[in-house]
Amino acid sequence: MRRRASLVLLALAVFCAAMAPTLRWYAFPRLAKIPPNQYQETVLEAKPATLLNYSTLKAEKVEKITIIQTLKGNVEESRRIERDAGRDVVVWDALAHVTGPDGKMVSRIPERYIFDAHTQDPVHATGESVDGDPVRREGIEFKWPFLTEKRDYRYFDAQTRTSAPIHYKGTRTFRGMEVYYFEQTVPWTKVPMPKTMPVKGITPKLLADSGLTRWYTTKRMFWIEPVTGAPVNGEEIHKEELRNAEALMGRDTLTVFEGHVKMREDYIESVGEMVAANRLTVLLLVSYLPWSLTVAALLLLALALWLEARSRRPGPRPAVTPVTPPV
Repeated sequence: MRRRASLVLLALAVFCAAMAPTLRWYAFPRLAKIPPNQYQETVLEAKPATLLNYSTLKAEKVEKITIIQTLKGNVEESRRIERDAGRDVVVWDALAHVTGPDGKMVSRIPERYIFDAHTQDPVHATGESVDGDPVRREGIEFKWPFLTEKRDYRYFDAQTRTSAPIHYKGTRTFRGMEVYYFEQTVPWTKVPMPKTMPVKGITPKLLADSGLTRWYTTKRMFWIEPVTGAPVNGEEIHKEELRNAEALMGRDTLTVFEGHVKMREDYIESVGEMVAANRLTVLLLVSYLPWSLTVAALLLLALALWLEARSRRPGPRPAVTPVTPPV
């Protein structure tokens, strides 16, 4: 390269070519992560629903049941676990608070969910629990990984305390956004009684001593934005029963709760806005910037070669002055 400008353009082209894969394969896995202090609240409703009236011990149709799901990042616990795990960890203290049509508590189940901030893989540490019971999660819960793939994942069910496949059912359009639809059906399974009961004086031990057992089934549906791995909508067709209740309640099976649970409209809109903003940030790291740098590298290289070729082109020959012979 003879021209200084050509050398500068060539150096810039090499820099852009090196930065493109670096952003995608080195920076993105390290920069894209869930913040440890995140707080999120989601309200879901089942309208109408069937709910057990503990005063009459009969299942009754009610106008609606409200479920308030909160996820609160526990920064102190995240830092404590990170010191031992040697990686970025997020601790979510989750709470599912269910209320009836009168606003009174129906059930209240806390969780502590510990996972890798980058991959969303579970991290097993002291404190991982559901309703005060220690658990060992396998698979995901609440959130899918960044750049979600078109495949089945293992999903943790808090009621059964077990993990099972949640199946990819295709790509759909939800509110103008391309999403992946996942579905999981949990068959009838015997599950523990909630530690917090809606009636004072009734405890899980009292119900267990009476021979009562709690059974549960659900069809779980999620619409996932694949770039961020965030659910933009979620629904459940949910049913719970008390069995072996003949001696205590006069019939063998009682419906505790039954309904089609859906996210409330205002929360669907707010979640969609949050996901759209985060989606742009992720796309900058995995697509927009790497491709822009690749195109820039090619353009700079072409310009450098053109300038160099132009500098080597021979100039016009000087005109030959005819010699006049002497007289």
